[in-house]
Amino acid sequence: MSLILAVYGKGGIGKSTTTANISAALALQGAKVLQIGCDPKHDSTFPLTGTLQKTVIEALDEVDFHHEELEKEDIIQTGFAGIDALEAGGPPAGSGCGGYVVGEAVKLLQELGLYDQYDVILFDVLGDVVCGGFSAPLNYADYAVIIATNDFDSIFAANRLCMAIQQKSVRYKVQLAGIVANRVDYQKGGGTNMLEQFSEKVGTKLLARVPYHELIRKSRFAGKTLFQMEDGPEKDECLKPYNEIAQFLLSEEPSASVPVPIGDRDIFEIVGGWQ
Repeated sequence: MSLILAVYGKGGIGKSTTTANISAALALQGAKVLQIGCDPKHDSTFPLTGTLQKTVIEALDEVDFHHEELEKEDIIQTGFAGIDALEAGGPPAGSGCGGYVVGEAVKLLQELGLYDQYDVILFDVLGDVVCGGFSAPLNYADYAVIIATNDFDSIFAANRLCMAIQQKSVRYKVQLAGIVANRVDYQKGGGTNMLEQFSEKVGTKLLARVPYHELIRKSRFAGKTLFQMEDGPEKDECLKPYNEIAQFLLSEEPSASVPVPIGDRDIFEIVGGWQ
């Protein structure tokens, strides 16, 4: 059976870049990995493949939604370190539901007999959970991972995600593995103080602290993972958190919990206390 992860976070938080580097770390530690992008922009897997690949919805549309006419090669592209990449795509703007698209992608994987052929499957999900559709990957996941930065908007979104995970856990097996602190900039006086306090209050932990570094941004625009960039001490520093996350996820039984979200006013108290 595959270990299935649903990765969430506020839009623009660096979630897809983080997910791709986690996928790379998992693969380089010996796991067979599938990354599924769940965003109409279909750029989640760009760092793995260096291209914007065809989406499941585009492939299905070409065969008039006859699933049986599609093969693995029609929807999956193999990228860095042997990672298989799939982009679910999305409905036209203003119509349809993102949850339906995710469901179609999972259905097609199952029909092709691929769903259980991986050690780890990662769903990289669009932004915050603002509707039931975007929470659909939680129906399939063993664990959710939240990507966040040390600011109010990000923590507010993380709390909303905790609400969704708590609600889904009543009917499904999903739990929260933890929060990844992204773009941590100690040089400019930043840190993870608010994220640490928030994590403690909702009953989870920080899985890792990813530094704010130009090398990570450059790798994204180059269509590469950080692992493919030129070697050096700065690269080693940036790689460390991704490798730590991979080691944690591949451990025999990663620790996780059902989060207990806090009230909006409590978030303001956390932020206000660090002004």
